[in-house]
Amino acid sequence: MAIPTPPAAPRLVLASASPRRLDLLAQIGVTPDHVAASDIDEAPLRGETPRLLALRLAAAKAAAVKAFHPEAYVMAADTVVAVGRRVLPKAQNEAEVAASLDLLSGRTHRVYTAVAVHGPDDRTAERLVETRVTFKRLAPREIAAYLQSQEGIGKAGGYGIQGRAGGFVLRLQGSYPAVVGLPLYETLCLLQGLGYPAA
Repeated sequence: MAIPTPPAAPRLVLASASPRRLDLLAQIGVTPDHVAASDIDEAPLRGETPRLLALRLAAAKAAAVKAFHPEAYVMAADTVVAVGRRVLPKAQNEAEVAASLDLLSGRTHRVYTAVAVHGPDDRTAERLVETRVTFKRLAPREIAAYLQSQEGIGKAGGYGIQGRAGGFVLRLQGSYPAVVGLPLYETLCLLQGLGYPAA
């Protein structure tokens, strides 16, 4: 009687439940073996800048999941939308989406996306990508239509650039995929630098 072979440990774990990040990874030929969302407090610390917040949260998410998968590569990311030093939260309802769009209308904001990777040999690497996004001035009817779409709920800054809000963008300086949720070039460099056999 054959002895069943135990299942192989996952080689790459994505510490995020975001379907957008899975789709972005697929664009560069990377398919995680396992997805495990982390459960950490994402509230900013007193005096913490948006860029440091993004880096801290990405590192904390990766570390939290790494504890359950010590033999795997674990990758996490975090996206923070900010106007100056003011961090716009992930919108939980229409009122928060509307408040964010009112603030972003007709002005430039920054999107910080941090990526953290933990290798099976306990080496770690992190990168932060900053992108400047300028919105056109939004008419009340445009904000109302966006609220009706429900696309902004659960999104940092109250919008998803890959959806209808892409029509709000006048200029973008930096990485479009980073605004969606994962900077592809930097992610690939991190994985390859730690020895993951990415294409």
